[in-house]
Amino acid sequence: MDDEDTRDYKEPCPQCSEVNWGLTEESKFYCKSCHTVIEKTKEIDPIETYSLNSKVQSINRGLKRKRKDEKGWDWFVCEAFQFILQKQAEALQKLGVDARIKDSESNASLSEPDSELEAFGLEDNSTGGEISATDRLESATSVCSGSVDGRLFVKENNPLKMSMPLTLAFCYLSLLWLRESITLSDLLRFVFNEHIPYMKAEQYIPDELKIHGPDIKIFQVQYLPEYSVITKKTFELGTFLDLPRFPPITENCYLHPNVLCMKYLMEANLPDELHVWTSRVANKLCLDDATYLTFDPLQERKKMVQYDVQSVALIIVVLKLLFVLDDHTEWTLAECASRSNKNKKGKMLFDYKEWYKTMKVTLDKSQRQLAEEKARFIWKSNRILYYSKNVKGVFTKRKQMARNLHQQFSNLAESAPDDGKQSPSSFLFNWEEENIDMTCFHGHSLEGIMQQNAKTKNSDYWLSSLKKCRTKICKHWTLYDESNFPRSYHFVLSLFCFMLRLELCIVHHEVCSIEYQLFNYKFKGLQKN
Repeated sequence: MDDEDTRDYKEPCPQCSEVNWGLTEESKFYCKSCHTVIEKTKEIDPIETYSLNSKVQSINRGLKRKRKDEKGWDWFVCEAFQFILQKQAEALQKLGVDARIKDSESNASLSEPDSELEAFGLEDNSTGGEISATDRLESATSVCSGSVDGRLFVKENNPLKMSMPLTLAFCYLSLLWLRESITLSDLLRFVFNEHIPYMKAEQYIPDELKIHGPDIKIFQVQYLPEYSVITKKTFELGTFLDLPRFPPITENCYLHPNVLCMKYLMEANLPDELHVWTSRVANKLCLDDATYLTFDPLQERKKMVQYDVQSVALIIVVLKLLFVLDDHTEWTLAECASRSNKNKKGKMLFDYKEWYKTMKVTLDKSQRQLAEEKARFIWKSNRILYYSKNVKGVFTKRKQMARNLHQQFSNLAESAPDDGKQSPSSFLFNWEEENIDMTCFHGHSLEGIMQQNAKTKNSDYWLSSLKKCRTKICKHWTLYDESNFPRSYHFVLSLFCFMLRLELCIVHHEVCSIEYQLFNYKFKGLQKN
C-alpha cells in the first residue's frame, strides 16, 4: 500500500537526497533510506477515514519497525565512545565506586571547550574540518556504512585523539579524583576479567550504530592494555585538560604507601612486622609525603606516582635490607630460624625457606591458571561487524569455525567454558581463610633475623643497578636480564609482578629508583670507579 500511496511524490529526501518514501502509521511521509519524517501527509478520502482509524493501534508508536537489512543511524565516533565511557562508569559503580564517577567522566570528556574536544575526537566533527559531502552521501546510502567520520578519524595523526586506552585513562583519572580504593593494576585486572567494559567494546555500542570498515580498527581491541601506556595517557590527559590539583593523598587514603604496603604484605603472605620497615624507608625518602603523592597536573613533574608499583618496590628493598636475597644470606637466616622454631613456644620466627616453598607452589599454580585463562579468552564478541559486503560471509564463517574449535578443545580438556566472571577483588591471594595445606606467615616474628644481622653487622646490601642513566631519553626501565641477578631476588620480583600483572622491568626499575635515593653515596662511589 505504501508504494501506491507515495508513488506520485517524487521530491528527494532533504536529508539523504533519496527518493524512497513510505508512510508512518500517522500517515506522514518518511524516507525509507534514512528514516527522516517530513511534514507531508497522505491525502485521505473522507470515505476511507473509518478504515484508517481502525488500523491505528497507538498514536505514539512512531515509525514502523526496521527490517534487519536496513541501515542504522548516522553516527559519529565520539558518540560510540560516550556509550563506552558510560558503561565503564556504570561497571565501576557496581564495584562500589562513588556514584559521582559518572559525573567525573562525563564532565571530563564532554564539558570542555570545542578546541580541546577536537584533540580527543569528542566533538561532532573529530577531525577539525568539514565532513565531505561524499562521505555523508556514502553513509546515507550504504546499508552497512558505519560512522560518518570513521575514515577521517583513522587517518588523523594526533597522539591524544580518543581511543580505547584513553577511555581507561579517563576512568583512572576519575578514580584518582575520588580517591577510590582501586589502583591502576587493579583496574587493568578488572578489565581482563571483563568486570569493566574494554575488550569486546563493540558489544556495548547500540545495534543501531552499525560498525563497518574503519570503525573496527577504532573499537576492536586485540591486546591487553599496558600499564605504562595508561599511566602516560592519564598524565597527558590531566595536563591537557588543565585540571587543578587533585584531593590530597593523606595517610588514611588507600593509595598511601603505608596502606598499600600493608595490603601487599598480607597478599604476599609476609610478616606484619615488615610494615614498620617499609614505613621507615618511605618516611626517610619522603615517599609518604602528601605533596609528593598528590597528582597535580600543573606541576612541572614529568610523570605520575605509580602507587602500587612504588609500594611493592618498597617491600622488595626492605627484604633486601633484612635478607639480602643474594642466594646465600637468606638461606643461612632460614636455617637459624628453623632451629629456633623446633623448640620454641609461642610466636614462630619467620623462616624464609618455608615461605619460599609455600609461595612457589602458590605462584606456579596461579601462573598456570592465568595462562589457561588467556588461552581460552575469546577476543571477539558476537556483534556483527561489517568488514565489507564481499567478505562479510567469509568472516561470519570463520567466527563460527573458531567457536566450534574452542568448544572442541574445551571438551578435550574436560572442562566446559566458564561463562561466569570471577568475583571482583583487589586481593589476588587471600591467606586469612583456613587452609591446612598452606602456612600463613602474617604473625611470624622477625626477632631472630634482627639479632643475627646485629651479630654479623650485615652490610652486604647489593645494588640492583650500577649507574643512574644520564641520557635525556632513558631506556633503563626496559632492561632486566634474569641471568644477572640472584635467583631469590628474581623470585620475589616475579611474585610481586604477578600480583600486579606487570612486566618484571617495571617493578625492577622502581626498585632501582628507590635504591638510588636510599644509597646515593654508593652510586657516587661506583660512578667514580
